Amino acid sequence: MSPVQEQIPTVADARQFKEAMALLAAPVSVVTTLDAAGRRWGFTASSVSSVSLDPPLVMVGIALASSCHAAMAQAGEFVVNLLGESHRPIAQRFATSGVDRFAAGDFDAWAADTALPCLPDAKVLLRCRTVDVIRAGDHDLLLGTPQQIRIRDRSLPPLLWYQRGFHTPVPATATV
Repeated sequence: MSPVQEQIPTVADARQFKEAMALLAAPVSVVTTLDAAGRRWGFTASSVSSVSLDPPLVMVGIALASSCHAAMAQAGEFVVNLLGESHRPIAQRFATSGVDRFAAGDFDAWAADTALPCLPDAKVLLRCRTVDVIRAGDHDLLLGTPQQIRIRDRSLPPLLWYQRGFHTPVPATATV
């Protein structure tokens, strides 16, 4: 048991906690990496957030049971591909077990010097160097520092995960 787990009391009602977290809207990303053999790995993530500005750090939560866990936890770098509404099929595919998530051919290599997979038309791309992996319950938290950032399309509405489904926010109407 980790020191964090020892300090956190057991949640009285895990089902109620799960229901409450379903009401927490979160941006959807596909997180990608390469393993030591050069194989591409990726998964759909709603647990991605900024952690620090100085130094810049992002956090990605990945379940210990994920098929991508070993590759992600051992990788020296990863890419956060922040998705827009047009990427819903990609988010669905990368959330599906037992399929070749890269078969559609929509991911490219980051650059000529690395085959690290990225989605060229993602809203934002963060190429991160892994600086730490922290165990937290049934997940690991990957901490990465962005080495390169590409902002593609500020106008594309974001894809969100809310109430166990993909959604796109509707702009608020102005009141006079």
